[in-house]
Amino acid sequence: MAKPRIFVTQPIAESALKRLRKAGSVTINPDASRVMPKRALIAAVRRCDILFALLHDKIDQDVIAANPKLRMIAAMSVSPSHIDVAAATARRIPVTVIPVLQTETTADLCFGLMIAVARRMLEGDRLVRAGRFPGAQSSYLLGAPVHGKTLGLIGGGGAIGKAVARRARGFGMRVLYWTPRRKSVREERAAGLIYTPLDRLLRQSDFVSLHSPLNKATHHQIGAREFALMKKTAYFINTARGPIVDEAALTRALKAGQIAGAGLDVFEFEPKVSRALRRMPNVVLTPHLGSAVGEAREAMAHLVVDRIVAFLGGHKLDNCVNPQVFAL
Repeated sequence: MAKPRIFVTQPIAESALKRLRKAGSVTINPDASRVMPKRALIAAVRRCDILFALLHDKIDQDVIAANPKLRMIAAMSVSPSHIDVAAATARRIPVTVIPVLQTETTADLCFGLMIAVARRMLEGDRLVRAGRFPGAQSSYLLGAPVHGKTLGLIGGGGAIGKAVARRARGFGMRVLYWTPRRKSVREERAAGLIYTPLDRLLRQSDFVSLHSPLNKATHHQIGAREFALMKKTAYFINTARGPIVDEAALTRALKAGQIAGAGLDVFEFEPKVSRALRRMPNVVLTPHLGSAVGEAREAMAHLVVDRIVAFLGGHKLDNCVNPQVFAL
């Protein structure tokens, strides 16, 4: 019996590939520098039985319809936000995701963005590379302190928000949080969080960091009204999901000086990032690096392989978003 054909949209950890090769005939797109173009993805799907997809791969109706014999879509993402689950379900194709593993790595990046934008580190890097050195006590790149300031976490009662709060304690920061469902007093005390209504949090915080999940209720949760409430000296940080923020409103707020700057790892229309944001010196931009740590990505890849192996073995699938396909 022929081995199932498995296509992986970008390179993954070799240890996970080794396991995958035991389960099937594996083909990999070798280019890790960009999201796979739709035309190439469709061509690859036509020649595979199982699709191993990454977060930014857009698995829409066209991709799913490209191969009537496609048996499974296994995504290395926490949610199927870029997958047309309805189209997959109609064709009885199970779609699997993975549990959250990037809590600490995302919290690291969040804090890194805060420091980088407030202390103007990237501007300094570019200056030195250009052969300029204003001097150790020059006022040319004066920034803002992080230590002792107030950090506001929106949707900050979850694992990543709490991980950011732990780091903030080492910087002597006061940590406010708001979430639609307040945590218990015991949980707040343990995490060092102070519950604060959203508008007050926006007015008081020196850094506002977004940690809400992306869903219909949180789309454009942060927009012109919210930026207008922030201090002119405050910085906005987003390591959650891009569409939670009205990016046009953020751009206007930055241009108008309503806020001091931003640190962004996610974008509303990623992988596209607006030219306006790319040109602003007071904005630090990273290409969705929240989980971009070798150990974390390796563990994530193994979780996807676990689900593929379970599927091929006829076992129950954890984190299957459309289990009804097995009853159809």
